[in-house]
Amino acid sequence: MAGSQWELPPELCCRPMAFVALTGLDVVYNAVHRAIWDAFCANRRADRVPISFKVLPGDHEYPKCRTKRTSYEWYIPKGILKTSWMNKHLNLVPALVVLFYELDWDDPQWKEKQSECATKVEIVRASLQGRNTKVAVVLIQKKTPLPPGEDLVASERASALCNACDLSGKSLFVLPHTDHLVGYIIRLENAFYEHAQTYYYTEIRRVKSHKEFLNKTTHQLLFVRHQFKIAFFSELKQDTQNALKHYKSAYSLVHELRAHETNMLEIKTMAGFINYKICRLCFQHNTPLDAIAQFRKHIDLCKKKIGSAELAFEHAAWMSKQFQSFGELFDEAIKLGLTAIQTQHPGFYYQQAACYSQDRKQQAQQLCQTGATYPSPDPLDIQSGGLDFYGQRPWRQGHQSIDPPDAEKEKTGILALQIKERDVPHSELIIALLSNAVAQFKKYKCPRMKSHLMVQMGEEYYHAKDFTKSLKLLDYVMCDYRTERWWGLLTAILTTALRCAYLMASVKDYVIYCMELLGRASTLKEDQKSRIEKNLIKVLMNDVPDAEPECDPSSVSTARSLWNDRMAIAGLNEFTIEVQDYVPFIQCKAKFYSPSFHVDQPIQLQVFLRADCPHPVSFNKLAVSLNNQDYNQWCVVESSGQEGMSLLPGKTKCYNFSFVAKMEDVGKKIEVRFVCLCIEVMLGSDRGRCVFLSWRGAGGDTASAHETLQASRSSRRWGRGVETRQELDWDSLTVQQSTMIISRVPKISVQLSHQPPALNNEMYCIHLTIQSQEEGVAKDVKLTAGLKPGQDASLGQTTHVTLDDSKVCDDTAPAFLPDVPLGDLRPVKSSNSRSASYSIDTTVEGRPIVCKCHKDETVTIETVVPFEVSAKFVSTKFEPLERIAVDVPFLLMTDILSSSPWPLLLASSSLQLLTMTSNTPRLQSQLQEVVLQTGECASECFCLRCPPLTNGINTVATGQYLISWRSPDSPLIQTTVTLPHVILESVPLYIHAELPSFGRVRESLPVCYHIENRTALVQDVEVAVEPSDAFMFSGLKQVRLRILPQSEQQMLYNYYPLMAGYQTLPLLNISLPRCPTTNTQTLRRFLPQRIFVKPQGRQLDDASIAAA
Repeated sequence: MAGSQWELPPELCCRPMAFVALTGLDVVYNAVHRAIWDAFCANRRADRVPISFKVLPGDHEYPKCRTKRTSYEWYIPKGILKTSWMNKHLNLVPALVVLFYELDWDDPQWKEKQSECATKVEIVRASLQGRNTKVAVVLIQKKTPLPPGEDLVASERASALCNACDLSGKSLFVLPHTDHLVGYIIRLENAFYEHAQTYYYTEIRRVKSHKEFLNKTTHQLLFVRHQFKIAFFSELKQDTQNALKHYKSAYSLVHELRAHETNMLEIKTMAGFINYKICRLCFQHNTPLDAIAQFRKHIDLCKKKIGSAELAFEHAAWMSKQFQSFGELFDEAIKLGLTAIQTQHPGFYYQQAACYSQDRKQQAQQLCQTGATYPSPDPLDIQSGGLDFYGQRPWRQGHQSIDPPDAEKEKTGILALQIKERDVPHSELIIALLSNAVAQFKKYKCPRMKSHLMVQMGEEYYHAKDFTKSLKLLDYVMCDYRTERWWGLLTAILTTALRCAYLMASVKDYVIYCMELLGRASTLKEDQKSRIEKNLIKVLMNDVPDAEPECDPSSVSTARSLWNDRMAIAGLNEFTIEVQDYVPFIQCKAKFYSPSFHVDQPIQLQVFLRADCPHPVSFNKLAVSLNNQDYNQWCVVESSGQEGMSLLPGKTKCYNFSFVAKMEDVGKKIEVRFVCLCIEVMLGSDRGRCVFLSWRGAGGDTASAHETLQASRSSRRWGRGVETRQELDWDSLTVQQSTMIISRVPKISVQLSHQPPALNNEMYCIHLTIQSQEEGVAKDVKLTAGLKPGQDASLGQTTHVTLDDSKVCDDTAPAFLPDVPLGDLRPVKSSNSRSASYSIDTTVEGRPIVCKCHKDETVTIETVVPFEVSAKFVSTKFEPLERIAVDVPFLLMTDILSSSPWPLLLASSSLQLLTMTSNTPRLQSQLQEVVLQTGECASECFCLRCPPLTNGINTVATGQYLISWRSPDSPLIQTTVTLPHVILESVPLYIHAELPSFGRVRESLPVCYHIENRTALVQDVEVAVEPSDAFMFSGLKQVRLRILPQSEQQMLYNYYPLMAGYQTLPLLNISLPRCPTTNTQTLRRFLPQRIFVKPQGRQLDDASIAAA
């Protein structure tokens, strides 16, 4: 069998569905029939019954039914399964034939059409020739039928038609051609499906009935055949559980067959078919583990059934197809919702299929003769057009004996198969399988397996002589192997890539791979490296290199002609190789001597080179490119005359460069962009090639970072220092890609003297002294004072700097004083960062330059709040107030608590009232010239009143509290404190009392109560005086008053104290019937609660006073 003949037959791979033939439909010229056919076939949803429909003419000839056997006694089967059997029952022999006929129940020509319909049914039955296929009739009618039992004419004529056609009532259907055609069609399909089920059930019974006639001596093949047929019919019946059971029985029986070389292929073919069916049904039943277990069992049973040794490649091809088919089944199940894992997915099966295809290729190369001619006549030519049974040889079909019937014909048949195998595109098959495997391993995130398979794909492309694709794949995976440092694998891949580059005559690729194979990552032997280095020199000399080992001779001759063509093209004589992505045979590391240089110092750059090839390497030029192009001219070294520069194998060579930075680059970074090395072979002529090796950044390659890390770990572990060695340790060399240009070190001293902490809102004095220690004259000395950058932005808005210490800064003073010329240096105040700048003439490596120097001095100043101010509102009885009554006097209490480490002089204080008014004629400061020590507190008290407001606002601002103060040796400072807002309330009745400051026991104490109506209504006031144990009183104990709006009523009482000490006055209970929200407690707060009563005194005479 050739490559395509190993494909599984399509009738095996498809989903078996019941086959129903439709006759009597003219789908080309009859629009009604076309609509019916489209309803059956177009846009079938998954929920519709699985039926395969086909339109056939009424007189279609179906396959003839063979005569049924009555006995199997002398019957010897010629094979297991005929190649036409599955296709016959899928597409040729219907389970049901449906005759469509246009006939209404009230048709005037009923009799004639009934007879015509019966005739057509008889023609269909005759064409089936005794098969068990069911026949049904569908009447296409124009009218919608009445419900069953209501149309008596329809019932009678339906019965008559069934009798005429010899049909049961369940085989006659009516299809009205109305708007609901699809619904009727779906109902018809369900009825057809039931008829098809009955047919396949009958067929299964018929096959099972043969079992009693069989014996296990001569009919072993029939046991397998019958189980397969029962399983296939069960699939057509959509009974997949029964089908799986019988396929498993068939699989067990096929392995019980006696196997020998003549029937080995047939047994394996049928085992493969049945295994495919079992695995497919297991995936369909969502039991993937059963499918995997079955496939493993199948491989274990069949992998050693090789058959003829001369056709061993066929076994490899068959094994490859088994793995590929299972991988496709697995992949299809995943697309339908199955979840795979990283260790079990279709990629493994595609990979194994590719491995067996590679085995097939090797065996075909060993077994297939190259000079043999194809035999004539062709032993593989089949006169009948195809094999009768699956898995049999064309030259001995139906032969089941152990020995072949004709040895000579057997020999020629094997030779023909071997010759055909030579023409099979093995590499294409392998690449396709590997490509599928790579896609799966990529999907399930297995990068190493993906790279491994891509290497195999590249090698197959190489064997297929598609060198471009091979090189592309190999170049892609080499990046991973370089990164992970698989040097042995990388060397093998580079060797194949070098062959591809040679056979393609790709000069640049050839040079790259030669350089890498000569490098330290290559595991080649020294003699191999020497050969490669000689070839590299030939290419640089524009000569044709020697052929790489193991190259195909025919490809080598083609490659030589390509190389000769390349030599004639002048444009290919110079090219640049970016080597940092490879592991080249020359290593490079560049480093600045220091991470930073002062502008008055020469910048020193070192470039280290090392060769890893077997022989010395000469080069013509070394150049370093910096981010500032102006310095590149100082970082170049070239060979002089005929004497080139060379690198010895394994030795490190250092090249030093030095240049002077420009003043405008101060504060900038100088970086190495790339290092370029020019290798050119000159032998007295100009025909050589020039290769520029370029390292991005400061050198290094794919492997150098790991090597440096390993070297640092080793150095720390063993305590080995680089400075103790005579030879430079390459791995311990670090790369310094950039350096910073900083300003010249200033030779001046800046001294700051001050006395912390600083008080908020105070002028803080800092004395600055600058002394020059320069040898020359410091010119343009400037001072910059201000806050250090990077601090809170609000500091810049609240800090002010000035040179004038005679007055306090206002908000117009800046927070930063830049470039103050220092003629007469004066004290600088209120700053916590100082910097001075100047310029001076100097010489660097004989070049005079003007250096600008900068000296920063930063000091951290602690700031403290000089004092804390608190304010509170109290009543005239010194009780805290949450709300202020309108037009009622209250007190404002302020406390000033000093937190300054120095004494504070409070010069004065004042109030700036907004809505309040003073209840006293003039507000005077009570803190004039008061000195507060640390922790001391000063208090003030102001009596205020809030006038009535007309806008209805209940919250108002009080105003500001102004304090003038100063510390020793500082100007006067005024601090403004915003007083808290107050909540106002209106009282309908205001009551206050006039009484002496004290009373005496048993002496009259007059008290006058003033009751004022502050509303626009006449108020009825009920007043009652509660009795007290400490007082007797005279006056109205209970009275009801009527007070006019904005008027006042007085009530006079004489209290007579009975006890000395602080005594509670008799309480007044006041109620306002017209203001129920105002209670006695609200009004009582305005009245005094207690009074001090002195004891009863005695009259002192003059003698007593004198004695005292």
